[in-house]
Amino acid sequence: MAHPDSGLISPEKAGDQPGAPARTRAGRPAGPAFTPMPHEDVDPREFAAMLGIYDDSFRNMAEGEVVKGTVLQVTETDVVVDVGYKSEGLIAVSEFLDESGQVTVQPGDLVDVLLERTEDRDGHIVLSREKAEKMKIWDEVEKAYTERKVVIGRVIERIKGGLAVDIGVRAFLPGSQIDIRPVRNLDALKGQELRMRVIKVNKKRGNIVLSRKALLEEENAEKKKTTLETLAEGKVLRGTVKNITDYGAFIDLGGIDGLLHITDMSWGRVGHPSELFKVNDEVDVTVLKYDPATERVSLGHKQLIQDPWASVQDRYPVGVRVSGKVVSLTDYGAFVELEAGVEGLIHVSEMSWSKRVKHPSKILNVGDTVEAMVLGVDPAARRISLGLKQVESNPWHELAEKYPVGTRIKGKVRNLTEFGAFVEVEEDIDGLIHISDMSWSKRIKHPSEVVKKGDLVEAMVLSIDADNQRLSLGLKQLATDIWDDFFSRHHVGGVVEGKVTRMTNFGAFVELDEGIEGLIHVSEFDDSHGGETIDLQVGHAYQLKIIKLSPQERKIGLSIRALKSDDHRTDFEAYASENEGTGTATLGDHFKNR
Repeated sequence: MAHPDSGLISPEKAGDQPGAPARTRAGRPAGPAFTPMPHEDVDPREFAAMLGIYDDSFRNMAEGEVVKGTVLQVTETDVVVDVGYKSEGLIAVSEFLDESGQVTVQPGDLVDVLLERTEDRDGHIVLSREKAEKMKIWDEVEKAYTERKVVIGRVIERIKGGLAVDIGVRAFLPGSQIDIRPVRNLDALKGQELRMRVIKVNKKRGNIVLSRKALLEEENAEKKKTTLETLAEGKVLRGTVKNITDYGAFIDLGGIDGLLHITDMSWGRVGHPSELFKVNDEVDVTVLKYDPATERVSLGHKQLIQDPWASVQDRYPVGVRVSGKVVSLTDYGAFVELEAGVEGLIHVSEMSWSKRVKHPSKILNVGDTVEAMVLGVDPAARRISLGLKQVESNPWHELAEKYPVGTRIKGKVRNLTEFGAFVEVEEDIDGLIHISDMSWSKRIKHPSEVVKKGDLVEAMVLSIDADNQRLSLGLKQLATDIWDDFFSRHHVGGVVEGKVTRMTNFGAFVELDEGIEGLIHVSEFDDSHGGETIDLQVGHAYQLKIIKLSPQERKIGLSIRALKSDDHRTDFEAYASENEGTGTATLGDHFKNR
């Protein structure tokens, strides 16, 4: 029915009139063929003005423009939207679904849509919500580029040259613009949200280039300014581990990095910085050194706690037994960790009382828990000397009780040297038979002339030095001492016969018995009374007079001159007795008669 106050046909009945145009779901004419007719009571001029406003509202809506529309209806396939045009638009319901697949609008909601075309072949306008959202995003991106605003995006994937980032539309983040430092593993950033700046935008080509580096540099510049204003040696700061190397870790103090060297990480032993810290760890550090000119900062972490060596003498006095873990082996000993930052050295010579330890690995292994005794402490040099053998009884101190001097023992010859033979008395305890104690009579040039390695021999204990771990043995002491026998049978002034064995520039050595030699000094060669010079020959035997006996030094002094003097005296006494009272004969006549 017509409205009682107008000449317009009611929308409900308009479609029923003969020749009436098609109408939309909202009741409006489907196309521009519909022309409103003025009511007879309406002023034609007023009606013309109203018609002009109606036409202008259509002309103001241009294709490619984002406009606001009202949701009229939601079906299984479409969403009907009224944007105030002659007809409504249909938008696929898929453009209004959330991540879970639920429709996000209902009738009456206002939505932004893009007017793609004013009319399709069915008389509907073509709208798009997705494109409208993208248009809005592009506007925001251009605004962010112009006003240097921060944009937030999520990394989609790694692509050639960098990363693809979703900021509402797809954008490109070059690899060189990801961070201040080069990033090796770009795949690890997938799915992360990043704060960036837009450094290039081309709407026509659909290109957007982002930079995270530029933003970080700006932020770091501000942080650096604040940090440098307060930076001073001795100040304690909290920083973030940015990078780890073999020699230390770089700590971000706020716009400026400092180096925490491996030696300043802990008072204890650190094999690699990664044992204590990981990238992005927050750590407290103290400024050890700061050079404003180069902006280099040296940091320390262990300095935040007391040096354990400051009171080490109180905790580890000399003589106390300690327990620790073997952390390192060298050719000269083993290092034992007593506590974090405090290590002691067990020298190879302090590992066993009796064993000859060639290398610490023969006794200990890295990781072993050992008990040792503190032998010395030097806090200034940060050294503690430890002894492993000191926690056990010294077998050398018991040796003197078990084998007093003069005891006969049996043992196996373990080794030969130029100066003697080592004989195993007990396990890991050797005694030395010196070459001079192998025979009373033989002149021995090498121990192998008497014993061989592996021989089982009997020897006599001559002396024991427990402190220096020395045991002296003798072979010849088991036999009769031929020197004592000789000295018991002879005396000074006695006459003996001997064979010259060798000549020297100071005299001649004469063998008196097997293994017994005496010396005729050159001063005892000549017969000054007879005017003769005795020419001694090696291998010839001579009558000799004993002029000196030294049992302790085992030396015998001999003389030919003394023997000749005795013969001369005897002849003179015989002459005197034969011619007593006559006075007619001479001494020359006496020798001639002889």
